Amino acid sequence: MSSHDRRRFLTVLGTGIGAGVLGTGTIAAADSEGRTDRFLIDLSYVSRSDVPADVEIVHDISEVGLLAARGDPDSVPGAASTIPDVAVYQDEVADLAMEAPGPHAASHNHDGPATITELQWDKRVQDVADLTDKPGEGRTVHETTRGKGSRIAVVDSGVYDGHPDLQGVVNADLSANFTTDQYDWRPNGAGDHGTHVAGTIAATNANDGPNGGALGTAPDSEIVALRVFSGVEGVTGDVLAALVDAANKGCDAANISLGYPPLPETTPGVPALKAAYEAVAEYARSEGMVIVNSAGNDGQDMDEEGIISLPTEVEGIFGVSATGPIGFGWGHKHADNEEKWLSGNRLQEPTTTPAFYTNYGSAVDVSAGGGNADTDGPETYYRDLVLSTISIQGEDGSLVPGYGWKAGTSMAAPQVAGAVALVRSLRPDASAAEVEELIQETAAMPADGETYHGAGHLDLRELVKRAR
Repeated sequence: MSSHDRRRFLTVLGTGIGAGVLGTGTIAAADSEGRTDRFLIDLSYVSRSDVPADVEIVHDISEVGLLAARGDPDSVPGAASTIPDVAVYQDEVADLAMEAPGPHAASHNHDGPATITELQWDKRVQDVADLTDKPGEGRTVHETTRGKGSRIAVVDSGVYDGHPDLQGVVNADLSANFTTDQYDWRPNGAGDHGTHVAGTIAATNANDGPNGGALGTAPDSEIVALRVFSGVEGVTGDVLAALVDAANKGCDAANISLGYPPLPETTPGVPALKAAYEAVAEYARSEGMVIVNSAGNDGQDMDEEGIISLPTEVEGIFGVSATGPIGFGWGHKHADNEEKWLSGNRLQEPTTTPAFYTNYGSAVDVSAGGGNADTDGPETYYRDLVLSTISIQGEDGSLVPGYGWKAGTSMAAPQVAGAVALVRSLRPDASAAEVEELIQETAAMPADGETYHGAGHLDLRELVKRAR
């Protein structure tokens, strides 16, 4: 096998990981128009009035003493006043797409195709709701709260609000495009990564098709879509500006399923980049917002000396590692009884197993379901990935709703962002620190220990029980 054969997995499924490590030179990135003259201005070193008029201010982030700019950085006074604006990447390992009405199971309690929610192992194992045709006993999370009154920012590639499970979920007035392209906050060629993330948080299962729809952790929460990816790569300044904007708009959490390759700490520009995220994290917490970040997909020990994984290792950012099962609904033992697909005598590896790709170490606050895979298994191995809402581009260029499996710490982070929504719906006055502490205190510790799980694995039932 191999569930840990990363090279084979990426070859089979494709990858969303950004290629290239920054190395020993300075770091820079192209913006959405392909230009490479983006940089950040640190207002602690230079007055805004001293910034030349021919330098374009792309984003005013003066709440944290920064400006995102475009032009000639050498024209700005002060050697330490500018740093390059660095490329960011989505923390997605693999994806498989399927148009609505969605996936089918070869055998399923002898009652026909599985519904989409019955294939959402991440929601079922957390007892989010009764998601099988033979519901078990015990109180579900949604009997306590569905996240009403909470607001979550998805800082990503945009959200396709035409999906039946996301209609009425996205606040169009507060959503915004932070790239320099001419489009709005919807995907617009940027891919369906953000739509998948949004569905994990807040999909409503409103699709009335024969296979139903997908269900999110907090379907009564509100999504604010802040797009930072376009047809090209994302840029740090856009992300920082979006996070500050999310805090200013009263978001309870901002989900950033993005990051950078592991970097030598001595790489020019890295200390300043870390400081920029620290300032944004401090500002967000002062406004009551939790920043939830995917830990990264490099299989990296983030405690390795001399290497830093950003922004996960930034103080004040809540880092989430990924776990996933091996064997969910594969079609062997108990293939005719989907109730048993998640039972211990069915799975080769439980849903709390650290995913083969996940970063780990002391920067992890908790773990959550992000998907796993054994590509040497049967053709249904992809069911161990996370199933959620996506958009598919039709032949005429228009988007149509669909459902797809993705894996990555990108898929784990929104599980926790949805958990923040649940807590804030019950405790609207809780501080960001109090919300984070409650998530950590109620997490359950798997046998792998804190190296992979931080304070433990997300436990929604215990969380809402304690938050009531």
